[in-house]
Amino acid sequence: MKSELHLTAKKTKTTVLIGVINKLQGEEEAKEFLDELAFLAETYGLATQKVFTQKLDSPDKATFIGKGKLAEVKGYCIEHAIDIVIFDDELSPSQQRNLEKELSRKILDRTTLILEIFSQRAQTAHAKTQVQLAQYQYLLPRLTGMWTHLERQRGGTGTRGGAGEKEIETDRRITRDKISQLKEQLKTIDKQMATQRKNRGEIVRVALVGYTNVGKSTIMNLLSKSTVFAENKLFATLDTTVRKVTIQNLFFLLSDTVGFIRKLPHQLVESFKSTLDEVREADILIHVVDISHKNFEDHLHVVQETLTEIGAGDKPVILVFNKIDAFKYVPKDDDDLTPITKQNLSLEVLRKTWMSNLNTTCIFISAQNKENIEEFKQLLYEQVKAMHIKRYPYNNLFY
Repeated sequence: MKSELHLTAKKTKTTVLIGVINKLQGEEEAKEFLDELAFLAETYGLATQKVFTQKLDSPDKATFIGKGKLAEVKGYCIEHAIDIVIFDDELSPSQQRNLEKELSRKILDRTTLILEIFSQRAQTAHAKTQVQLAQYQYLLPRLTGMWTHLERQRGGTGTRGGAGEKEIETDRRITRDKISQLKEQLKTIDKQMATQRKNRGEIVRVALVGYTNVGKSTIMNLLSKSTVFAENKLFATLDTTVRKVTIQNLFFLLSDTVGFIRKLPHQLVESFKSTLDEVREADILIHVVDISHKNFEDHLHVVQETLTEIGAGDKPVILVFNKIDAFKYVPKDDDDLTPITKQNLSLEVLRKTWMSNLNTTCIFISAQNKENIEEFKQLLYEQVKAMHIKRYPYNNLFY
């Protein structure tokens, strides 16, 4: 009986995912985004039961999806006792309110889900403060909908000018005050971190960047011989970790930063400014790409665009294609006339293609199986050495 109760208590919550296919986002791209949303849901601790899609020129202003699809989702949620419904795009406060009323389920959109995951994973006071700021900034325009929900629970009238309206204004004021307070806390922390970076002197600084879950922390552990937390889930790392690394008697500072993702909430980009400063102020970037992922090219471009947005797009880059051990090659038959996909190209073909087409240095490795790690270290050593010679032209003690 005890074990049964324990299993009941540990029951994983279930979810359904909803995405819209439109002119801007085709069927294939929508599927890719929803696959990623499923991984986000799994990271949050949810089990995805079904994925719904609908073709719409533009989302419904009231409920995001049409009435027919909403009825279908509602029926499935009731029949399968679904706990949470997640939409792949950001919902307006009124859409969220209407959906909660119609489906009687907790409603999350992609932004809220990412914020929730960040909140789960924040360990230090710095990360927690950054996440709280992002959450409050996202919450502020949604307070009206939240209060309507509370009024319904309490049995209040919620009429214009009544108690509910006054409470909304009170909540808005409290939220704005909290945002101001958190911003001040972050200013203090940012100053402290800026001082720490300044105190590192002119030591060459290298930063690991990349899409989330590409193996940055594993590479950090390999190079620095440290034990940075690493697991096969999104956003395993929120706090920037800085380690001193020595290769052939030449040392430099290596930082591991938060992973990027498509549709990264702008609130998080703003609140994680000090974390991203590690990238902005680095001398060399190691851009890690998961070569085994079918959408690795899209991920690569998302990171490149994000680096440009934060003012770090012109830095020297070593492009590291990781996870060659997990790469799957699917050769095409001679009589197969369907278009060639990336899965139909061998690792050797991809290697030659990327290495010849890029203006930057690149290498293919497996951090998990330690393949080509010595070659990677040598490549990194040469880059750091060149930077060191440029900075200290008369200091050749180390090489």
